[in-house]
Amino acid sequence: MTVHKIAFIGLGTMGFPMAGHLAKAGHHVTVYNRTTAKAEQWTEQYSGKVALTPAEAAKDADFVFSCVGNDDDLREVYKGENGILTTVTNGVVLIDNTTASAEVSREIAKAAMEQGAEFLDAPVSGGEAGAINGCLTVMVGGKPEVFEKAKPVIDCFSKAATLMGDVGYGQITKMANQLCIAGILQGLSEAITLAKSAGLDIEQMTEVLKHGAAGSWQLENRAVTMAEDKFDFGFAIDWMRKDLGICFEAAEKLGVELPLAKQVDEKYAELQQRGFSRADTSVLIKQFDK
Repeated sequence: MTVHKIAFIGLGTMGFPMAGHLAKAGHHVTVYNRTTAKAEQWTEQYSGKVALTPAEAAKDADFVFSCVGNDDDLREVYKGENGILTTVTNGVVLIDNTTASAEVSREIAKAAMEQGAEFLDAPVSGGEAGAINGCLTVMVGGKPEVFEKAKPVIDCFSKAATLMGDVGYGQITKMANQLCIAGILQGLSEAITLAKSAGLDIEQMTEVLKHGAAGSWQLENRAVTMAEDKFDFGFAIDWMRKDLGICFEAAEKLGVELPLAKQVDEKYAELQQRGFSRADTSVLIKQFDK
C-alpha cells in the first residue's frame, strides 16, 4: 500500500471515525476541527497531528477530506481566509464527504481546478455505525481518473465506493438516498403502529418481513428499537431536515414534485417542536403518539 499525507477537515459524528480509519491504514493524517479540543481528542485515539486551520492541515497533503455541516461551512473551509484552497498545490485531490448541494460541489470544483487541484463530491451513507465500522457507502461525482486515484484511500472507510458521474452526481445520489429513507421510515412507522395496536410481536414480525419484499436496512436495524421507544442512534432529525431541504431545492429547479418527502418533513418539524431535534430519524413513529 502506498502511504499518503492526508488532511481531514471536520471531526463530527462521521468524520471522527472516518479519519481514524485512514490513520489505522497507515497514512500520515493531519486533522482540523472547528473545536480544537475535538481534534486533540482524536489524536489521543489515533496516530496523527492537529492543525489550527484548514489551510495548515491541507499544506503538502496528497489528499484532503472534508466532512462538515452544510454549504456555508464548505465554502468557509475551502474558500475562506484560512481555507483549504489557499495552500493546495497541483495534483492534490480534494474529497468532500459532506451532504451538501450539487451547486456548491460544482462551485468548489471550479475553484479547485483554478488552483491545479482535483475535486470529488463523495457523500456517504451508513450512519454512525457505518463510519465506526469502516463500511460506509460512498457516492462519488468527478473525473474517472481522479476517482481511480482516490478510491484506494476512500476504501479505508467504505464497503462500496461508486462513481456516479460528473461532479455533483454524488450529491444527487445522496438526495435520492435520503428520499428513500424518508419514505421507508414513514411506511415502517405506520406498520409498527398498526402491528403494536393489534398486539403483534414486533421482533417476530421483523424476522418474518425482512425475508420478503418489505425487507430493508431500516426494518432490520430500527423496527424493534422504534417499537421500544429508543431513538439514540446518531443521525438526528435536525440533519435529516437539512438534507431534505437540499432535496426540495434541487427538485424545485428540476420541476419535480416530492409529496411524500414534504409530508415527512412536516412531521419532523412537528417533532422538533416537541423536543425531539436530536433524536434519530426513526423517531418519526412518534407522530402517532396519542
